[in-house]
Amino acid sequence: MSRHRTVSRRLVGAATAVLALAVAGCANNATSGSGSSQQAGASGGDKVSIMVGGLNKQIYLPFMLAQQLGYYAKEGLNISLSDEPAGVDATTNMLAGKVDGVGGFYDHTIALQGIGKSAESVVSMLQVPGEVELCRTDLKGQINSAADWKGRNLGITDTGSSTDFLTQFLAKKNGVDPSTTHRIGVQAGPTFIAAMEHKNIDCGMTTEPTVSQLLQKNDAYIIYDTRTAAGAQQAFGGTYPATSLYMSTSYVDSHKATVQKLVNAYVLTLKYIQDHSAAQIADKMPADYYAGVGKDAYVAALDSEKGIYNPTGIMPPDGPKTCLAVLQPNPSVTGKNIDLSKTYTDQFVKAAS
Repeated sequence: MSRHRTVSRRLVGAATAVLALAVAGCANNATSGSGSSQQAGASGGDKVSIMVGGLNKQIYLPFMLAQQLGYYAKEGLNISLSDEPAGVDATTNMLAGKVDGVGGFYDHTIALQGIGKSAESVVSMLQVPGEVELCRTDLKGQINSAADWKGRNLGITDTGSSTDFLTQFLAKKNGVDPSTTHRIGVQAGPTFIAAMEHKNIDCGMTTEPTVSQLLQKNDAYIIYDTRTAAGAQQAFGGTYPATSLYMSTSYVDSHKATVQKLVNAYVLTLKYIQDHSAAQIADKMPADYYAGVGKDAYVAALDSEKGIYNPTGIMPPDGPKTCLAVLQPNPSVTGKNIDLSKTYTDQFVKAAS
């Protein structure tokens, strides 16, 4: 199979894999592809399982920070957090009923609607993606933008992931047919770094703290940086809301009280991020989250990109339209009648406020 399988193929595969996953495991007993699940909160509280597309990535920091601050327990929640390096696989587990929600990019709810599945973001945590496109240092001068990507090996977390969506968009925007690139799933952290060091990829899209690790060693340089609103505007043409908690619409409709407790915890967490320094936030995080890059570099990276976090949890008004425009090159969305109002809800955030 080609390394650049289309997004629609992967998402349809995810949907058809639901039955097999449901047979393979019990609902709400989440385990991760890279480690065991972690329980947090009140032992007798509402049980909720959330799979996150890379728990130690700074773009997903609110999920663990809420645990470390005791906000799940405060809301009477018994949370199971599990780690899955690729958001598309976390989505597959949600569709199968193996987890109740996903910590991942909002754009997945749009892609899911395109294949007939209904899911919605209940809180928006990032107002920009925080993704960085890096290229190998030895290719400086050869690759200056996505216009130079034809025939190149491009690192993404996995096929059908948000990094795949964004990479395809950047290619097409710069006049390169995505099918002429080789998009390779290399996840993040050590596997992404190894792929770069061994020249398995020419460029790749990743986040902090992986970005800082490669830049520290002078193994890579930046061609796109969406850790700022200006960078996201330049790359994608508008506000691109990224990290969210999204859940199937059926779960949201049938567990409104529990969803409200979750959103309460995350609104408090987002406020904590705004009111505290990067160093204070890092002090709350597990030490293994910054072991690879070192705590000082972790704090510096977090300090430089604190602006990525949504201060309120409300979906940015122009965000869904930007996401839909970016997803248009993908067959799962192209030509489909997407109702954006059904891909997210602000009702729980407004109630929390």
